Amino acid sequence: MEVESASQVKAGIFPRGWDYLKALPKKSMSKIINFAKSIKKIGQDDPRRVTHSLKVGIALTLVSLLYYWRPLYDGFGVAGVWAVLTVVVVFEFTVGATLSKSLNRTFATLLAGTLGVGAQHLATLFGQKGEPIILGFLVFILASGSTFSRFLPRIKARYDYGVVIFILTFSLVSVSAYRVEKILELAHQRLSTILVGGATCIVISVFVCPVWAGQDLHNLVASNVEKLANYLEGFEGDYFQFSEDEQIPLASKDGKSFLQGYKSVLNSKGSEESLANFARWEPGHGRFLLRHPWKQYLRIGALVRECAYQIEALNGYINSDVQSALEFKRKVQEPCTKMSSECCKALRVLSSAIKTMTDPSAANPHIERSKTTVNDLNNALRAASLKDANLLAMVPIATVASILIETTKCVEKISEAVNELSHLAHFKYVEKSNVSSEKPHLLHRGSIKPVLDNDCTHVAITVHETNTVSAETKEIPQAPKPQPTDETVNIC
Repeated sequence: MEVESASQVKAGIFPRGWDYLKALPKKSMSKIINFAKSIKKIGQDDPRRVTHSLKVGIALTLVSLLYYWRPLYDGFGVAGVWAVLTVVVVFEFTVGATLSKSLNRTFATLLAGTLGVGAQHLATLFGQKGEPIILGFLVFILASGSTFSRFLPRIKARYDYGVVIFILTFSLVSVSAYRVEKILELAHQRLSTILVGGATCIVISVFVCPVWAGQDLHNLVASNVEKLANYLEGFEGDYFQFSEDEQIPLASKDGKSFLQGYKSVLNSKGSEESLANFARWEPGHGRFLLRHPWKQYLRIGALVRECAYQIEALNGYINSDVQSALEFKRKVQEPCTKMSSECCKALRVLSSAIKTMTDPSAANPHIERSKTTVNDLNNALRAASLKDANLLAMVPIATVASILIETTKCVEKISEAVNELSHLAHFKYVEKSNVSSEKPHLLHRGSIKPVLDNDCTHVAITVHETNTVSAETKEIPQAPKPQPTDETVNIC
């Protein structure tokens, strides 16, 4: 029996192996196709990634001439490899990141090389036996102090890479000086090749399809504000919308994907801080001047995330299975929907103002109306009868109303921060038309002619009625030409 079972197992292995080999080409082709689709998607999501890859290739090709071209190789020698390494290390996606790494690497190398040569000369004063002791002591002191400085928030944010290069270069120069005689020539070659590699990266990054970190930060903050507006617009129509049997909200029957857009705002802090840090290194470009208030974007981003956390709490009540008091819900429906609508409109205006860098004062009326609606909501809550009411069923609705009030306060803070940004960055002021765009008004033109009489003074008033130009269409409404109207007022 054991022999028969072993033979059956062996007999089963071969068919399975054969099936696996037959399916292998098909599986391999499927993986290759999926991999190609993923690459295509990455390029389509942001075509700048393809451009960046080509820019890195161009930079590496140019610095490779230090090896390929004999005159340059004779000047730089084997040290030309540092130019290649510099391009690989410092060429980043944005101009700010490239400038940050290039300048950090250049100045750190210059400072560390200078200190390393100085340390070597100082150590030689102590003789052959004392030289390694002094070099080791100096390496210990500078490496320890530099490493500790990396924990300082400001150094960590802007100069961390430069500190690492400083430690590396100083250690290499000072330690190599003990065995290498031509230390000055070594330091000069390395600094020169790093300058060539860094300059190549900067020139290509700035002048060939530049990707500005400041522009990305600007668009990211504006997009996050708009995502909050999208959510409030969806919440306004979902939470207080009922089905035909008026038992459960329609929102609980089918989820809305656009209501989840705010979640990316919650995780945007790291991206905003990184972009703001790199934007400080960038030269002025477009409407972003050299000292553009990038810190104000971080403040707006923090307030937007604060509002997003309120929305996160609000979102839990859309698809909640908790039964709510429908009568009580209808009483607070109007102020809640109006509050949500006004906040949505204000956020859209603020987002548009940031994108176009125009005056955001158009959001102020929406902010004021939302604050007025808060009082209406408080009155509706006080007017709600608690007699024979299910308090547990009323709690979720009251909580939603409370969160909406806090959301209104957050939107007001965002508006204040955007107005401050508008002042600091000198946003363009857009003049508002005094003519209403909703209804055309009649303008009256005429003349007054007094007519003297023995008993009374007659005043003849001639009125011409004309239609105004529509503010939206900028077209004159076609209407019959009005006839002048004469009216006489007797003043005795």
